[in-house]
Amino acid sequence: MKAIDIANLLNGKLEGNPDLEISNVGKIETAGRNEISFISNPRYNKFYITTNAGALIISNDFVIKNPRNDITIIRVEDSYLSFLKLLELFYNSKTDDVIGISENCIIGENPELGENIYIGDFVKIGDGCFIGDSTKIHSNCTLSNKICIGKNCTFFPNVVVYDNCIIGDNVTIHSGSVVGCDGFGNARQKDGSYKKIPQIGIVVIEDNVEIGSNCSIDRATIGETKICKGVKLDNQIQVAHNVYIGENTAIAAQVGIAGSTKIGKRCMIGGQSGLVGHITICDDVIIGASVGVSKSITKSGMYSGYRSKPHKEDLKEQVLIKQIEKLKDQINKLSRSE
Repeated sequence: MKAIDIANLLNGKLEGNPDLEISNVGKIETAGRNEISFISNPRYNKFYITTNAGALIISNDFVIKNPRNDITIIRVEDSYLSFLKLLELFYNSKTDDVIGISENCIIGENPELGENIYIGDFVKIGDGCFIGDSTKIHSNCTLSNKICIGKNCTFFPNVVVYDNCIIGDNVTIHSGSVVGCDGFGNARQKDGSYKKIPQIGIVVIEDNVEIGSNCSIDRATIGETKICKGVKLDNQIQVAHNVYIGENTAIAAQVGIAGSTKIGKRCMIGGQSGLVGHITICDDVIIGASVGVSKSITKSGMYSGYRSKPHKEDLKEQVLIKQIEKLKDQINKLSRSE
């Protein structure tokens, strides 16, 4: 694309060569002359001087201290979101729109298969499954019986979905993830052994959800484990039985959520955090990385610390902890003076 076409696409203002040919997008540190990059984080401002990118997307308020004639600038309201839009354009243009059903797959009885679908090699689909239009099931996936999958979904290789689960439209599940495995339900008996509690519920995943690789989403003991619209899960996340995750919540890698916990809308949970079972997280909560959440959170805001607490409170405690050694020395001095 020409730079002027990109500027028009992004509703941006062009400064420089409108006829510059852009063949790809790139990192600002390594982009070449026919690539476009962006600056949104102030920490990357320094790369304006050294980058070899032919064009840059920057925000309207970005101040250029040392202008360069060899870089074409596109000014936009939000450089990060504009770059995402451009990435999506280039990605979609390079993605093969594969269609068809492999001769090497196995499809059970009474399927309902939509139009323009793709089913790859060695896929196993059980009885009574519904697959919506333009959905792609890549190689080695296993779908059990009576599963409903909506339109425009993509399952990457080696995804497994257990019986009766319901998946909406525009859902992406990355390699190695498992949806609908048994929840961790065991009753301890008098002799110390455990008796398995039947897990007869399902998993419901609503529209526009993305699930990273190697995630496990357990089916409910009774009822539903539910992932609501727009939720984004990173890699290696454990979602236990009967968990509810509200709309547009984002969860980073290696988070563990214990059974029957309810998470509100628009929450953000940092990597390696752990949430105990049977608690409620209200809407618009931010939980930092490696935070242990042991009780319900009823007020929106940011929480951090080994045991979750309001972020400002945690910072105050960290400051006080750093003063302990100094206070100890002062106490020792006072003791010696006596």
